[in-house]
Amino acid sequence: MGHLGQMVGWPVGFCAELHRRGFWVARFDNRDFGLSDRVEDGPRRSRLRQLLRPPAVYGVNDMAGDAIAVMEGLGWSSAHLVGISMGGMIAQKLAVSHPGRVRSLTSIMSTPAPGIGRIKKKTLLAMVRVGNQLGPPKNTDDAVRSAIAFAGITGSPGYPVDEQTLTEIARESLARDPDPFGLAGSGAAARQRAAIRTSGDRRAELGRVTAPTVVIHGDSDVMIRPAGGRATAGAISGARLVVLPGMGHELPRPLWPVIADEILAVSEQFRPAATPDPT
Repeated sequence: MGHLGQMVGWPVGFCAELHRRGFWVARFDNRDFGLSDRVEDGPRRSRLRQLLRPPAVYGVNDMAGDAIAVMEGLGWSSAHLVGISMGGMIAQKLAVSHPGRVRSLTSIMSTPAPGIGRIKKKTLLAMVRVGNQLGPPKNTDDAVRSAIAFAGITGSPGYPVDEQTLTEIARESLARDPDPFGLAGSGAAARQRAAIRTSGDRRAELGRVTAPTVVIHGDSDVMIRPAGGRATAGAISGARLVVLPGMGHELPRPLWPVIADEILAVSEQFRPAATPDPT
């Protein structure tokens, strides 16, 4: 899952689409969110510097290691890897650093470098304005209201706001974590943001990725604009780029089957390495 998202950000209905296509689906909380451990901040800085340029306590590479730990806990030697937004960055890094663990790679609404496809100032200002108006959610109603309000900025203009799914995710997120979006002083949001900021440009190393890859991006994404998806696909030899009209920075319910089909298609390109004949 991406920045500010718990594992429940992967809708149950979308996971069911994958299961119907023969996948066993494993969701997990990134470090600092949901039921995962919180990470202590680094050296203290002024409040302003902490807000504008938080220190990098961990990086995307560390979070790729977390994904490996989850796989090992499940007893999986390899998996078809799917990441969204920051999760896409983690998945890209994992495909580079642990190629034998990745059967196929699906990078959704992500980027190979923090400076490519970055959010526009007007979008950021709109989000700050809404965040200031609503404040950190204190109860379920607040969490639902925040989720719907932000979806009005970052969601999909080609599809209606899915209040049912947003409500389910917001309620479950708050039930699992009293600070579901990392905004109430835990510092989690800032630490993940710093990990993204310092992740560097992966385009050169993505050229070494050998796993079958599909890159999916909405043409209306204002959080990570389509240039991020194009750059990711351009960096990986043989990657297929799928641009979905009307999709923003989310997984619209009507597109769940479409995206699941793309994940299935790329997974079917995986060919296990030949094992030596014991004779």
